Amino acid sequence: MRDLCYIFALLLPLMLISCEEVVDVELKTEDPRLVVEASINWSKETDGRLQRIILSQTTPYFESEVSPATGAIVYIENDQGQRYDFIEEANSGIYITDHFNAQENMSYTLIIQYQEQLFQGKENMVTVTDLAYITQNDGTVFSNDYIELKAYFEDPADEENYYFYKFEAENDHTINVIEDRLLNGNEMFAIFVSEELKQSEQVQVSLYGISKQYYNYMFTLISQSGESLGPFVTQPATVKGNIINMSNPENYALGYFRVSQEDTYTYVVD
Repeated sequence: MRDLCYIFALLLPLMLISCEEVVDVELKTEDPRLVVEASINWSKETDGRLQRIILSQTTPYFESEVSPATGAIVYIENDQGQRYDFIEEANSGIYITDHFNAQENMSYTLIIQYQEQLFQGKENMVTVTDLAYITQNDGTVFSNDYIELKAYFEDPADEENYYFYKFEAENDHTINVIEDRLLNGNEMFAIFVSEELKQSEQVQVSLYGISKQYYNYMFTLISQSGESLGPFVTQPATVKGNIINMSNPENYALGYFRVSQEDTYTYVVD
């Protein structure tokens, strides 16, 4: 009996090896879609003339390199018929203009002609209130030190307002959207909590006025993906922006065309 057990112990690894089977996972693929990063940001105290739009294509799941969408015709028109052409930089998929005219409450239309298809998106320039001041609070949770920053601003009364904000530091960042539905006409704040911030480090805070449609778009993206956002992050469900394929609606683009006024504040951590 002891001999039989010994033989079985020797054969067991061979039995397990013989049961292994290589499974090839076939992922569903589709033709690449156009991805549009078109955030027109008009920083206060600037003329907003220099702007850029980035075009790329979706890539298969296991590919890490981004494929630029080259050779497109890209321009923006305002509702007064003025046209601003964006010129591509050396087949990079990055399209730039240095003569954009940013105007409060102006309506703008983005037009992209790419691979014999016409894409279009519309948005209004949304102004933003000033960032007033920033407060800092230091704390500890489960033996981990953190720094909390709050950037305060006054929300205009008697109107709906929606905001997108960013905190950017050397080794950490956060983004989010907020609305004034419960705080209309009162002081509001954007918040950043980080365990990576260090004393004397600079943090760039940016606040943007946005439309309700963009608020809903970003709220959905952040809810699905957290803060690791970008056009190539795999989403649990496709979130469509405001860019329409006028030639073939089924071949929709990903991304959003946003036109915002921006206020910035540089804070030095105490």
